[in-house]
Amino acid sequence: MAVTYRIVVDPIACTGHGVCADLLPERIALDDWGYPIIDKRPLDGEVLRHARRTVTACPALALRLEEVGRDAANAR
Repeated sequence: MAVTYRIVVDPIACTGHGVCADLLPERIALDDWGYPIIDKRPLDGEVLRHARRTVTACPALALRLEEVGRDAANAR
């Protein structure tokens, strides 16, 4: 297993544009006010590629990728 990531939203910076849910609907839903609800499952593979694009496209710069896992060989 390689390094895995998850998306984290800064609720103070987020202005509820909804771009994130449009770009990554398989992991981000919107609440009743248009703010993101993030799926906490780790991202890898193709979903990680799309998540990177989503983080970059956030108009409020409210999203970031956070490392959540690393295999034992890479931890040294």
